[in-house]
Amino acid sequence: MLGLYPIHREARISSSQRTIAIIAIIAVVALVAGAIFAFAIGGSGSNGSGSNGSNGNGSAGTSESNDDDRSGPVPVASASAPADVIVDHTSAQTAALGVSQGMFESAPVVIVSADDSWEAASYGAALGVPVLLADAPVDDAEVADDAEAAESPDAESATEPTTDTEPTTDTEPATDTDPATDTEPATDETTAAEQAPAVTVSQELLDELGRLGTQVVLVNGVPAEVIDEIATYELHEAAPALAEELGIDLTFAAEPADLQTGLDGLGTTVYAEEPTSSVEIDGDFAAAERTDAIAVTDGAYLTAVGTAVAGGADVKMSRIDPRASSDTVAALDGRENVVAVFSEENPDLTWQLATAATGTELPGGGQLVFEGKRYVALYGSPHTTTLGVLGEQGTEATTARAEEHAAPYRDFTDAQVLPALEIIVTVASGAPGDDGNYSNEWAIDGFVPLIEAAQEAGQYVVLDFQPGRSDFLSQVKMYEELLEYPHVGVALDPEWRLGPDEVPLTQIGHVEIAEVNEVVTYLADFTRERNLPQKMLILHQFQVQMLRDIDQLDQSRSELAILVHVDGQGSQSAKQGTWTTLQNNSPHIEYWGWKNFYDEDIPMLDPAGTYQVEPLPDFVSYQ
Repeated sequence: MLGLYPIHREARISSSQRTIAIIAIIAVVALVAGAIFAFAIGGSGSNGSGSNGSNGNGSAGTSESNDDDRSGPVPVASASAPADVIVDHTSAQTAALGVSQGMFESAPVVIVSADDSWEAASYGAALGVPVLLADAPVDDAEVADDAEAAESPDAESATEPTTDTEPTTDTEPATDTDPATDTEPATDETTAAEQAPAVTVSQELLDELGRLGTQVVLVNGVPAEVIDEIATYELHEAAPALAEELGIDLTFAAEPADLQTGLDGLGTTVYAEEPTSSVEIDGDFAAAERTDAIAVTDGAYLTAVGTAVAGGADVKMSRIDPRASSDTVAALDGRENVVAVFSEENPDLTWQLATAATGTELPGGGQLVFEGKRYVALYGSPHTTTLGVLGEQGTEATTARAEEHAAPYRDFTDAQVLPALEIIVTVASGAPGDDGNYSNEWAIDGFVPLIEAAQEAGQYVVLDFQPGRSDFLSQVKMYEELLEYPHVGVALDPEWRLGPDEVPLTQIGHVEIAEVNEVVTYLADFTRERNLPQKMLILHQFQVQMLRDIDQLDQSRSELAILVHVDGQGSQSAKQGTWTTLQNNSPHIEYWGWKNFYDEDIPMLDPAGTYQVEPLPDFVSYQ
């Protein structure tokens, strides 16, 4: 018995412990179930309000995707330093889209406008957000015409009726609604024009909103319903409150009186009436992250330019060719991340921008030869006094004499008149020489001092070629080292272009235009590859036959400015006759040159007389 007691008591304790354990397990299960129920109720309420309430739409991302966003304010837009963005010869919609694609990595806030307006552009520039354009409004008259056509008898026979008119035996009612019910079908008074939205948005625009991760769209004249699944607010109502949240002081003004004033104000001024009330938008936003860029533009596409400013770009008004203006070249000097917005087409714009960005300018400014400029030149060789006035004095005296010749002409034109030097670098010879080509080629080093002196004095230089039995292209290539100078161009003198059996002074030479075009191609490519300013190419002529088939001259290369220089001498009536004949033979040539001969002209015209020649010469030389 005594031996069994401990065993019996042990059995009684184990039973009690089992009971307590069961009770404990039940309690734990109840607690866990309660916690799960509470978590489910709380989680459902939180997710429901965060998905729709805070974002204004049902397409907000999951909590996992937005955890980082909720950790702090998100920039309304983030721009990145773009590669060059070229937008030309397009529509305002495409231009705005192109700038947004080129400059912005993201934009939780975007403006979508119905028109290319100062209001939309200036709001975007001030807030730092892209501005995109909806498609053009539907023409109500055209829609009405379509509706009228659709309601014609012929159209009715092919479609189901949409009114409560008694259907014929050949057709079925539009719906199976009982006519006695309160529901009435559409009436004849409801037209397609009334049902059509005023504006629409393209799929490209919607895709861009998706790429940018847009959460809020500020609409300007665009119905909210055309933008699905993104919260929309009226621009003029929501922008002021957003600006205040971002720490931006908006200054309101009327539309600018001129384009330049308007562009200057982008980023600081909103061209609209100041709203009397504002609406806060849902979301926690910070100021835009902008980049360093420059926009050059003709100002035709306002919202595209406003978007560029929103991304951080400075704006510079420019001709379609940015090389044309000294101001534009100076603004682009050394700049990267260029945004170009133009309404005209310019297939050369990319390399022209690269050339302008070198900052290298021609005498008189800019990178174009004849943009607001005319030239007065001395002709000859620094190696001899017998070929013209250029060789009658030393280097410094030559540049001084060129200025003396140019100065009087400034009284007779509003254009800049610049001194120039036309330097003979290869000269026709009465002897064949070692190479047998009847042309002497002077050494390059002998011309460098005069070329650099001209550069220092702000004077243009043209290298003159008299190839004899050689060809122009071969000789021009020999002087590539001198063509590296930005202020040095080329002159071809066909009088001294000889055939294989010809010698100088026994006939007047000539050149086929195909050979000239070879020089055009070479010199243009040389200029482009080195990002050099435009080069002058002079073609000398005093007989029609000297430039054969000149109507086929290649003038398509904007790297060059091609001028025909009329070299007639003698009486003024004879010179004027040559001038007129050659121009009538080549009406497609834009630039023309006139030569005054000290000894051969009877009499030689003074500056006033020379600038009475019509059309006014672009280049005057003295020999």
